[in-house]
Amino acid sequence: MRNLIAGLALVGLVAGPMAALAQDTKFAQLGQELPTPNAYRTASGAPGHQYWQQRADYNIKVELDDANQSITGTETITYTNNSPDVLSYLWVQLDQNIFEPNSMSNLTQTAELKKDMSLRAVEYMTREKFDGGFKISKVADRGGKALSYTINNTMMRIDLPTPLKPKQSITFSIDWKNNINNQKTLGGRSGYEYFPEDDNYLYEMAQWFPRMAVYDDVNGWQHKQFLGSGEFALPFGDYKVSITVPADHVVAATGELQNASQVLSSTHQKRWAEAAKSNKPVVIVTQEEAEKAEKTKAKNKKTWVYSADNVRDFAWASSRKFIWDAMNVKVGGKNVLAMSYYPKEGNPLWGQYSTEAVAHTLEVYSRHTIDYPYPVAISVHGPVGGMEYPMISFNGYRPEPDGTYTDRLKYGLISVIIHEVGHNFFPMIINSDERQWTWMDEGLNTFMQYLAEQEWERTYPSRRGEPQDIVEYMKSAKNTQVPIMTNSESVLQFGNNAYGKPATALNVLRETVMGRELFDYAFKEYAKRWAFKHPMPADFFRTMEDASGVDLDWFWRGWFYTTDHTDIALADVKWYTIDSQDPAFVNAQLREQQNKAPKTLSQQRNLTDIKKTRVELRPELNDFYNTYDPLATTAADEQAYRQFLGQLTPEQKEKLNSGLNFYEVSFENLGGLVMPLIVRMAYEDGSEEVVNIPAEIWRYNNDQITKVFITEKPVVSFELDPYLQTADTDLSNNAFPRKVSPSRFELFKQQNTRLNPMQRERTPSSSSSSQSGSGQ
Repeated sequence: MRNLIAGLALVGLVAGPMAALAQDTKFAQLGQELPTPNAYRTASGAPGHQYWQQRADYNIKVELDDANQSITGTETITYTNNSPDVLSYLWVQLDQNIFEPNSMSNLTQTAELKKDMSLRAVEYMTREKFDGGFKISKVADRGGKALSYTINNTMMRIDLPTPLKPKQSITFSIDWKNNINNQKTLGGRSGYEYFPEDDNYLYEMAQWFPRMAVYDDVNGWQHKQFLGSGEFALPFGDYKVSITVPADHVVAATGELQNASQVLSSTHQKRWAEAAKSNKPVVIVTQEEAEKAEKTKAKNKKTWVYSADNVRDFAWASSRKFIWDAMNVKVGGKNVLAMSYYPKEGNPLWGQYSTEAVAHTLEVYSRHTIDYPYPVAISVHGPVGGMEYPMISFNGYRPEPDGTYTDRLKYGLISVIIHEVGHNFFPMIINSDERQWTWMDEGLNTFMQYLAEQEWERTYPSRRGEPQDIVEYMKSAKNTQVPIMTNSESVLQFGNNAYGKPATALNVLRETVMGRELFDYAFKEYAKRWAFKHPMPADFFRTMEDASGVDLDWFWRGWFYTTDHTDIALADVKWYTIDSQDPAFVNAQLREQQNKAPKTLSQQRNLTDIKKTRVELRPELNDFYNTYDPLATTAADEQAYRQFLGQLTPEQKEKLNSGLNFYEVSFENLGGLVMPLIVRMAYEDGSEEVVNIPAEIWRYNNDQITKVFITEKPVVSFELDPYLQTADTDLSNNAFPRKVSPSRFELFKQQNTRLNPMQRERTPSSSSSSQSGSGQ
């Protein structure tokens, strides 16, 4: 007994060092992968004492041509150089140039021809060339003197006559014009939608003016070309924007309306004031009023003036079709106006859900990050499926013409509003570089979207966030994946890589690796540190570790720098019990085992087929061994046992009689991604126990390990990851003994399912006839 106990302890002590030869870099610290800390960005992940960032303030005047779908604008930019560097030129983003026929984006698009091509695909490939892009007519200094400039695709360099020194500012102006794209045919992040039924347009305007590029301490100028996927990196500043539109248009925009008395009727102003005090949506412009405006079409114009402080961008929407509602939301003791603008085609869905979803997003996100700092938050319905800008977002999802909709469409609408309004926090406030790192805004925001969805409704069908929902992507072919830490324009499977995988990683961190308390504190600390600043990946990684006290380098390495996946197999289980060495007990156990041992087929048949054996026929052939019972307890056995007991201490006797069960469980890492082990043990008496083992158990051997579990009750089964916490791609090897996974095949008859459930409920007779079947 003494030797057995010592032996078990020794196994636990030497398992690590003996296996150290199999160690690789999975638990090595992130060294060369992260930039060296400095006075601008510290090793803790916080901004350094010499952190700086540039500033760009705008005064813009723009006029919408509703007859020709174009805008004409002039802007004055005051650019402040807060860097320690002298700048001899400035870079300005011309994102609309992506619509030029010979833009880099258009020229580098790839496609394949198939035997069967949709008409829409052919129409898109053979469409007329759109005369897109900025038409720059003037770039001048404060005094009106022309400045030299060079346009390089979606970037424009302005050469300064005198270098801009640190702490100096320069003011210059740009005049331009551009045609607005038909978003329904040309796509894009902004554009117009035409409604032939009432001959009206709805405009969603984004990336509509020349915008300053970011100059920072990490990259210098961020002037990577805009190709369509990597979004934007922009400096903060104050905006005053005057928007001239047809007089019957309603304009939604970033910021606060400055001249309500000039553009709103007294009735609309009164409703607007009521909405600012209401905790439920109040309709400011009714559907009846919007439908009337659709028919009259004013010929005169009005100018809406908006002001926005400390924002990184400005977007707006305009249409005479807009219904407008709003409500007040309390965030951190401050009043915020949540608003929605949508055409009648969005009802009843938009009137019921949009503004409530805006308010819900602000409340949930503010709890987990920082209090929403802006005065308004807006959701606009139009042609753009989902895009975000400071204080305003463009969102899709529209019910059927008869007002019905599927549950999928309803939740799709709520989700996209949560997501796009949530982008106010990532990256509009925590201002990461979208052009380089899509996951820093989309991934973090999708994670927060998941939290907000779950607080909307207990059975909310979230598409992303749960580990089990990323499994198919994680186990897909390696040549269709790239690490999360890949430039935005080079990402494959954009939705899975930039949205789903990082969101899932954060959920795994929160629920399994760190726990909610540590994670939530660290995540909130990251938001507070980098609000209204320009964080990089290292700042996020380092802050999460610094504020939680958890070494996460292994996690960042596996989830963000590789395409490894989780597939941990519960390979084998060996069961040991303590040998009491009591001969009577031991022999009785062995006899019971022998009796329970299965008889071979030959042995079973021989019992009846062999009538008499030779020894049975000739008794004289029997000797000592024919009657010897090796499991009979002898006096010598009893004497040896008493001597053994006499040598034991009381503590050793207690261990001897404890009845403990020892299980040696072997695990294999088949997917390459080291993860915590969540092991559920089902006991013989029907009870269960779950043991959570940190991922550091793999630190000596990343490929295979053994773990000894000691239990008082016999275990009948072991199961790995029973609550689907780790995105394990193969659950068939997660149980011991192995489980048979249930499956089924379905016999079906082809049906016509053109009616959604709401329509079938309204017209049961039509529903019945529509599903009579068109084939067997």
